[in-house]
Amino acid sequence: MASFNLFLLPGDGIGPEIMVEVKSILSWFQARGVATFETEAGLVGGSAYDAHGKAISEEDMKLAQAADAVLFGAVGGPKWDSVPYDVRPEAGLLRLRKDLGLFANLRPAICYPALADASSLKREVVEGLDILIVRELTGGVYFGEPKEIVTLENGEKRAVDTQLYTTHEIERIARVAFDLARTRGKKVASAEKRNVMKSGVLWNQVVTKIGKEEYSDVALEHVLADNCAMQLVRWPKQYDVIVCDNLFGDILSDVAAMLTGSLGMLPSASLGAPDAATGKRKSLYEPVHGSAPDIAGKGIANPIAMIGSFAMALRYSLGLGEAADMLDKAIANVLASGVRTKDIAAAGQNAVGTKDMGAAIVKELEALAR
Repeated sequence: MASFNLFLLPGDGIGPEIMVEVKSILSWFQARGVATFETEAGLVGGSAYDAHGKAISEEDMKLAQAADAVLFGAVGGPKWDSVPYDVRPEAGLLRLRKDLGLFANLRPAICYPALADASSLKREVVEGLDILIVRELTGGVYFGEPKEIVTLENGEKRAVDTQLYTTHEIERIARVAFDLARTRGKKVASAEKRNVMKSGVLWNQVVTKIGKEEYSDVALEHVLADNCAMQLVRWPKQYDVIVCDNLFGDILSDVAAMLTGSLGMLPSASLGAPDAATGKRKSLYEPVHGSAPDIAGKGIANPIAMIGSFAMALRYSLGLGEAADMLDKAIANVLASGVRTKDIAAAGQNAVGTKDMGAAIVKELEALAR
């Protein structure tokens, strides 16, 4: 059997609860002889701040660097609202993305047929939805300098965040989007704000050039980011792959998530560049939802986004595509059978807890393996 080293960072809030269910999936695949999974666990976010005074320790960063894939839960919560900015819980995730070079964030938005009525939109608008948002993750306004708050001579304060992109950064994320589109519907929509932002002008120029010179078989559409948000709510199925910068990708992927019925349903993958010698990429997999401190410890969190993130790890980092397909199918079958956590249950419908949803998916994996 192939052997893989996975580094688990459950984080804060509901993160530890949903990570437990991933560990049960890991154990099932290992028992079936699919692969051997060696796991180590660390601290990130508020839990790391409580233990070390920082959002992630140097020791855990080394473990993340050495892992075949990092599985990440969620960070943050009101408990840490007053900690210094540079050690806030989210700083741990930002450091992981930056130090591992995770420039490409893949956020699928899939509406399972059984959940079409859970969306706030009409069934015909979302049923069969399958889009992929490719977000640039290590550049843009979240990382650009200067980033500061200064006091002016008149006593007023001025805050500055800098939107910054280079040709290289845009080229590499565009290629990821085009490559993925070739495996799907061969359509890419590039979202930016070229009408008011110079970074948007450059983004548009570079993506156009890459599409024309390297991917003439893929249809390319340019759309202003605000219009893209509106179109996602109006008729999302017009899109296949959407590529965008860090800020707009953050916003648009959350819009897309809610089309599916719940943030608790959406996984994501963050990938680095292929290693020149091995072809392997640094990678981190996490649910799109946050730490949900209001329900932490209650055993009612939906673990599907975390489990789906592991399915993406199987596919993109571990080369276990058949196992990923089986896990995706198990999730779909469980939902089709009517099993629901509270966030996706219809009014009056009995909802299961976190552990029961995880157990139902393992049981379905067992049925599919027969």
